[in-house]
Amino acid sequence: MEKPPSYVLDEQIGYVLRRVTQRHLSLFSAAIPEVTTTQFAVLARLAELGPQSQNHLGRATALDAATVKGVVDRLARFGLVATSPDTGDRRRLTVSLTEAGQTLFRNRLAEGLAISDRTLAPLDAAEREMLIRLLLRLV
Repeated sequence: MEKPPSYVLDEQIGYVLRRVTQRHLSLFSAAIPEVTTTQFAVLARLAELGPQSQNHLGRATALDAATVKGVVDRLARFGLVATSPDTGDRRRLTVSLTEAGQTLFRNRLAEGLAISDRTLAPLDAAEREMLIRLLLRLV
């Protein structure tokens, strides 16, 4: 009788990625307590691209429509983004950074970069580059 394949949890990509993500989230929340990683990603995309429709912002941050709406709503309550009807299509909502959102992102940018650096600290420069390149092939 053939022995069934073993399932070694520590060798499963989902498990390993979840553990790395948990470590990264812990570093992030300790360093940037004002917002979550997802909220920071939205601020980063808005800083990079300028005002965006909520729909496009969701696509640009890999968030589904319900999630991006919730994130935008929370950021708006914090005064970090503003929403307004699109001038070309009033059914569409445009999201933009407020002055407070720009300031928070600008003031936390170096820390955001440092968090990524700390997450990848066990790897040398070549390993970091390879890891990012390989992970990007999976998305």
